[in-house]
Parts: sequence; structure tokens; C-alpha cells
Amino acid sequence: MANPAFYITTPIYYPSDKLHIGHAYTTSACDAMARYKRLRGYDVMFLTGTDEHGQKIQERAEKAGLAPLPFVDRIVEGIQDLWSKLDISYDDFIRTTEDRHKVVVQSIFQRLLDQDDIYLAEYSGLYCTPCESFWTETQIKGASGNCPDCGRGVEETSEKSYFFRMSKYADRLIQYYEEHPEFIEPESRKTEMLNNFLRPGLQDLCVSRTTFSWGIQVPSDPEHVIYVWLDALTNYITAIGYGSDDPELQQKYNKFWPADVHVIGKDIVRFHTIYWPIFLMALDLPLPKKVFGHGFFLSGGDKMSKSKGNVVDPVPLIERYGLDALRYFMLREVPFGQDGQFTPEAFVHRLNSDLANDLGNLLSRTVAMIEKYNDGIIPERGDATDFDVTLYALATDSVKRAEEYLDNMQFSLALGAIWDLVSRTNKYIDETTPWALAKDDAQKSRLNTVLYNLAESLRITSVLVQPFLIKSPALIWEQLGLEPGVATSWESTREFGNLPSGIKVNKGNALFPRLDVKVEVEAIVEMLGGKPVSETNATHTTLETKTTSEAVKTEAAQTEATPAGAAPAATPEIEGIALIGIDDFMKVELRVAEVIACERVPKADKLLKLQLSLGDEQRQVVSGIAKYYEPEALVGQKVILVANLKPVKLRGVESHGMILAASAGDDLVLATVSGPIPNGAQVK
Repeated sequence: MANPAFYITTPIYYPSDKLHIGHAYTTSACDAMARYKRLRGYDVMFLTGTDEHGQKIQERAEKAGLAPLPFVDRIVEGIQDLWSKLDISYDDFIRTTEDRHKVVVQSIFQRLLDQDDIYLAEYSGLYCTPCESFWTETQIKGASGNCPDCGRGVEETSEKSYFFRMSKYADRLIQYYEEHPEFIEPESRKTEMLNNFLRPGLQDLCVSRTTFSWGIQVPSDPEHVIYVWLDALTNYITAIGYGSDDPELQQKYNKFWPADVHVIGKDIVRFHTIYWPIFLMALDLPLPKKVFGHGFFLSGGDKMSKSKGNVVDPVPLIERYGLDALRYFMLREVPFGQDGQFTPEAFVHRLNSDLANDLGNLLSRTVAMIEKYNDGIIPERGDATDFDVTLYALATDSVKRAEEYLDNMQFSLALGAIWDLVSRTNKYIDETTPWALAKDDAQKSRLNTVLYNLAESLRITSVLVQPFLIKSPALIWEQLGLEPGVATSWESTREFGNLPSGIKVNKGNALFPRLDVKVEVEAIVEMLGGKPVSETNATHTTLETKTTSEAVKTEAAQTEATPAGAAPAATPEIEGIALIGIDDFMKVELRVAEVIACERVPKADKLLKLQLSLGDEQRQVVSGIAKYYEPEALVGQKVILVANLKPVKLRGVESHGMILAASAGDDLVLATVSGPIPNGAQVK
């Protein structure tokens, strides 16, 4: 029986300049998904490439004193070199200047022209060259006279152009959205497309230009070049053989289309979820199964831009910290679909906390104890205690959750599930105290079980991290004495105990050496041109903070120290607030908790049911915030949990704790944790 097919694409990148960490983020996410599917037995087609035509490329080439193709050749070479440094496992790299693409684009254009989906007309309008987009007067006024996408100036343009009848297919596309709710993710992107573009009414789309020549010529009217989106978007089918006379390529197209997922940045969602599906409808072709518009990696609170001077180059980070460190940070730090922030402090903390302290230290301790207490041989395990059974159950649960999250492209949550196993295994060492067991010969069987379980947890972890970490799994296997094979297959993680006993460990170098925070933050700042990149400055306001069932107003007061021997100052009275002592406050246990799942409570308009990870345990909390938050927007957020409240039932659903929020007037926002901190950390 043939393996199931899986087709994933990145956007094709515009080679007008070198790429930054935001592009690396998109491509690494696709790479992780492709690697995961291969591990699960899929026949994967992973496509990336470059969109090489257009006015901006022509102008940049002229300024550089080059023809357009030699100009883009240099930049494409740099992009491919970056993908090599990131070890991107793409199966094909499409360039829109290749004949295999150009010939098919011309054929598609002619077909659409012949069936009257494309027509020739005069055009006058406002055009943004950097975005290669046309805008109406209304759209420009709404953006203070500038391009709504990039914020730069627009120019009045008038020329004869070919147009695509977008309005002809608008109702059909809306119906498709309704019948296929999984087509666009996250859900908020679909809402934006419907409310901002489809329901107000689609304008017909300009699909050719005459004011520049760098593009694919219209076959029947060579004065015109085919405009960017009809040219660029069709790469997804030309790369896999659509329109080819070659039987093998035809078979490839039939196998992989429709694509399982187009992964793109949120700034090009409109083109992929409106233009592209309408083109496909006109061609009577199936639509892609999913378009996932992820958020941006922000720098200094803004989208990265060379003009703003806040671009983060991934290459120096790879060269200093290694590929796995960068990939782990990108895919762990930000819930996929949301915006995230790159700061040197967050980067170094994530590497130290998760990679050095948790995973690296677990490997070093385990191998060292096996060498010390069992001559370097992985022993057989004996009877299980409650500690062992708990570890086995968590390992099984971590595998299940990692798969569920990966299937839904929730990379950060998948890594969180894997790290729950890493954290639990570290805790298992403290619970079982192998150093104490080693002092008692009568406890030898128990010691052997503990040592085996530690090594087995590492084996499972090493297999699960393969989609994310490229070099580390093999290094872990080497130290455990494992050869790649059955024990390193994905299927082997489903049962605890598949690590062979009797093999010899090989203690090696630290997997992730701990970093000096001050030194490394300064080094990264230097990489960024000497400009510190930090979180956006917070505005200090007095807010009403409240839990989901009560509100407590707070106010900060400055006090002077009381001189020794002097009577304490009278406690100030604050109207409306019942004052408490520090002993009362210390009774409240506040913990950092990560939202790993969220859904509405049936027949309760105000309530959401949240599943929270506290590191070693999971809690269910019911919160009255449905008016302010969509469930999917909360997944991945780190909130503050009142962890020692007695459980209660709300609308028949049990709630173990309350999360903190702040309100002012009709607005409410959750109290979240801005910096990297482990789940379960105490708030004080």
C-alpha cells in the first residue's frame, strides 16, 4: 500500500534583499512539519522558492547596474545558502524565472482570457511599488494616505491593463469558507477576509502591466507582462507538474494536489485566501486544504524592516549558538499564529532554561550516573513503583499531545508537551534519589530500574524532538549508545520500555553548555548593530485587577523607612479597600500557567473552559472572559493562576483555580507573563 501524500509550501520569497529571522521562522516551521510527516510515514512534498518578477526588482537591478536576472541570481544564491545553514529539507525550490513555470503561466493566462474571466480595460488608480498592490481612494484614506499594508507612499498610475473578474466568484468563495471552516487558520484571519474584503464587495483585479518589462509576457499581447499575483501564486501547481506533457510530472501533480497547507505570513493572507482560490475556481481545480497565516516575529515592538533598522539576521545566531538553539527558540517562543517578540534576553533565557538546564543537564546526569553506578551499561528495569507508573503515564501522554499539536501546527505547544516529559524526568531524579539507592546493595534492582527509566525518557524525548532539533537527537543517541533504527523510530515512542538494555553509554560533551547571560546578551546586541532590542515600553496605569469571580482594587503607596526604635507609622486608610497583612497575602499561591487548550462552555455565553499547564500538572479552569477573548487566541498565553483555591463547579463544569485579569471601564485584559519563565513558576 502506498504511503499517504502530504504537500506543504512556504510562500515564495521576493529576492530584493537578504532574508531575516522572520523568513527563517516561516521556513523552519514548514520544515518541522515536513520532518514530522516523514517520521509518521508520509510521502512528503515540501516546496519553497522565489518570486522573481516585478517593478521593484527591475528598479533595484537598474540601481545596481545589472540586468534583472543576474541581480536576482545573487540574492537567490544567498537564500539557498541560508536554507542550507538552517538545514531546510525542501524537496523542490521553484524560481518563477524558470521555463517550467513561465510556459504554464502563459497557458493559464490565455485560458482565462479565452473564457472571459480576463478582459482588457483602462486603469487609473493608486499603486504601491514595494507591495506591488493597487488601492482604492477609500482604502488609502483609511490608511492616512499611505499603503494600508506597508505604510509607505503610493503613486497615481494610469495604463491599459488586463483585469480578472473577481466579483464573479466572490459569493462562491464565501460559501466555500462556510462549508470548509478549516480552510483558513487562525480563525481571526478568516473573519478579517470576510469583513474587510469579501462582504464589502470585491473589485476586479489588475493582472497585467505595461509600465515595466520584467515579467512573463502575455502571449497574445506581448506589450503586457503578467502581473505579480497571477504569476507568483501559480508556482504551487507549476512546481508539481500542472500543465506538463511529461507523464511522470502529471502523476506527481495528481498525487500531491491539492496542497495540504500553504504556510504564509499574515501580511499576504488576502492574496492566498481570496485571489488564489478564485484563480483555482476559474480553472476548475481543487482548492488547497488549508492556508495558515502565522504572526510576525517583532523586533523592538515592530515588524522587522531594513528601513527601521530592527532586522535580526539569523546567520550570526546560528554561527554562535548552533542551528538547534535558533530553531528551538523560534518554534518554542511563539504560539504559531500569534505575533512574538525577539529580544536577546528572551533568547538567552530560553536556551539556558530549556536546553541547558532541562534537557542538557538531564542527559549529563543520566549518563554520569549510569557510568558511576552500573559501569556504563544500561541495566534492565525491575518492578515499578508509583513514581515509575506516573512517569510512564506522562511519557505516553506527552507523545499523544505532541502528535495532536503537531497535526494542528501548534509547534510551541508540541514542544511544551515534550518538555513536560523532560521536566517530569528531572523531578523523578529528585524523587527516587539514585545516589542514595547506590549506597545500599539491597536496593540494586531498584537503582537499575531508576537508571533505565531515565535513559528511556531521554530516548523518547530524542525521538519526539526530531522535527525541531536537527543535530541534537543523534548526539543524544550517541551518548546513550543507541544506533539509529527501531528504537529511534517514531512508533517506538508509543510504549515506555523500548530502549534495549545492556548497551554501553558514552559520556560526551555538554549538549547545550550554559551561557553567561550578560556576555551573551551583549554579544547579540552587537550582532544587531549595537542597538538593544527589548520589549515595548509599558505604560504605567492604575487598573482594577480582578479574578474571574471577584474584583479587588489596588493602589501603590510610597512609604519612608521607619527609624530604628520609632513607633510604626499609622496604616493609611484607603477608601473601599479592606487592608490585609503580609501573612494573609502569603496564603495566596500564584503560579504561571500556560493555556494549552480552550473552548466555550455550552449554554454559557460568558464562560470559557481552559486547560492550563503548570509544568508537572494540568488544571482545568472556568473563566468568565468569553466576551473579551476567542478561545483560539488564548492558546499559548502564559497567565497567572490563583492555584490554591478550593475547586468549584460553574454551570456543572469543575474549575480548579482562577486566572487574573485587569479591567478599566468596559475593557478587560488578562494578566499575562511578558518574559520567558517556566510553567508552574511562583509569582511573588
